[in-house]
Amino acid sequence: MTYYSQHAKVWVSVDCIIFGFDEGKLKILIGKRQMDPGRGEWSLYGGFVSSEESVDDAAARTLYELTGLRNIFMRQVGAFGNVDRDPGERVVSIAYYALINVKDYDDDLRLSHGVKWVDINEIPQLYSDHNEMVSKARRMMQQKLAQEPIGFRLLPSLFTLTQLQHLYEAVNGAELDKRNFRKRIKDMDFIEKTELMDKTSSKRGAYLYRFNNRAYNDAPNFKL
Repeated sequence: MTYYSQHAKVWVSVDCIIFGFDEGKLKILIGKRQMDPGRGEWSLYGGFVSSEESVDDAAARTLYELTGLRNIFMRQVGAFGNVDRDPGERVVSIAYYALINVKDYDDDLRLSHGVKWVDINEIPQLYSDHNEMVSKARRMMQQKLAQEPIGFRLLPSLFTLTQLQHLYEAVNGAELDKRNFRKRIKDMDFIEKTELMDKTSSKRGAYLYRFNNRAYNDAPNFKL
């Protein structure tokens, strides 16, 4: 105990970058801080790690409190610990990014927490180093998306190829050639065409597709 008493205490928190995809846009959840310091500033949603939980458990709890959803895709972004990042106390934050389907998130719950979806390209100045967290999380998601089909976690169970292409374009911030994109999709057995049609965008309609996780697990290395 003598050794530990020689060192100052440091608070540990988690901050969650929650990505969603809606109306062809990549979005994140932010809200106004309800506490000092930084009360009223735009901020990510987070909380402190309790003495009885790991940082992963704290992030999962925080995500559940905000969204009411369990088994969310979640990955650690890294530690943010500049000495002056929090004017209140010495706080080190572990950031996580998560992917959810916007339609799965109960809107009444969202409103009760006072958070809103904001276009990734229109993010205001956030509290402390939260903009840095978002930028790093997006880069990590882009790298992950090129290696694994994690984007399906942002889509409904049935989707059109146009929706899928718009998702990849929104995440990467660049347009894709439609013909080349669909050619690659056609070669992926784990993206299944159904007989169902989406007629919300045109009278002719577009076929709906779905992701087959079992087929993906049996597939060779993924790259899109």
